[in-house]
Amino acid sequence: MDAALCQPPSVITIHTRLSDGTPICIRRVRIDDRQRLSEGIAKLTERSRYLRFFSKAPLPPRAVIDRLVDADGQDHIAWGALQMNLEERPALGVVHAFRDEDEPDSADFSVAVIDEFHGRGLARILSAVLLIDCRREGYQELSVQILAENTGALALAKSLGGTYQSQERGVTELEIDIDKALEALRKETDFADTMREIADQMQI
Repeated sequence: MDAALCQPPSVITIHTRLSDGTPICIRRVRIDDRQRLSEGIAKLTERSRYLRFFSKAPLPPRAVIDRLVDADGQDHIAWGALQMNLEERPALGVVHAFRDEDEPDSADFSVAVIDEFHGRGLARILSAVLLIDCRREGYQELSVQILAENTGALALAKSLGGTYQSQERGVTELEIDIDKALEALRKETDFADTMREIADQMQI
C-alpha cells in the first residue's frame, strides 16, 4: 500500500477526477491557504457569493476568512479541492464542518464550488470526503442552512438525506444524518465507484 495513504487525515491527499475527467486532489485546508481561498471566493459570481455567504460583497470580512482557514481537524474540519492539470493548482471548491458547542456530535456544514465547475460532481465529492472525516471524528449529524432560492444546494442536501428542520427569513435549515448520508452515496449508481475510491484513499 502507498505509504502516503497510511498518514493521518491531516496529511492525506486524495486524488480523483471529476465527471468530465478533470484531475483533482483534495486535501485539508491549512492556514497558508488564505490567498488561495480568497482567490477562489473572488472567482464566484455575485449571485454565488450571495447564495454561499448571504452577502454580495466581493470578499467576506477578514475575520470570516481567518475562521475558514483555521481548521484543526476536530472542531473545524475543512477540505479543499485543487485542479491538478494546471501548474498553479487553483482552488476549485471547499467544504467545512464547524462543531456545535452545545451539541458536540453535530456540526454546521457548508460547501462551495466556483461557478465554472458547477455540475461536474465536485460538491458531491467534497461532501463525501467531509462526511467520512466527520464520522471518524465522532460526529453524528450535520446541520446546513440554505437560502430557499438556492435550489442546487437544497437538492444536494436532500440527496444526502437532509430533513427539513425550520425556515426563517428565507433560510431553510436541514439536518443530515451522517451514517445515512454515507449509505446513500454508496448506493448511488453513478457515484459508487468514486465513493469506493475516496474511502480507499482515506482508509475507511
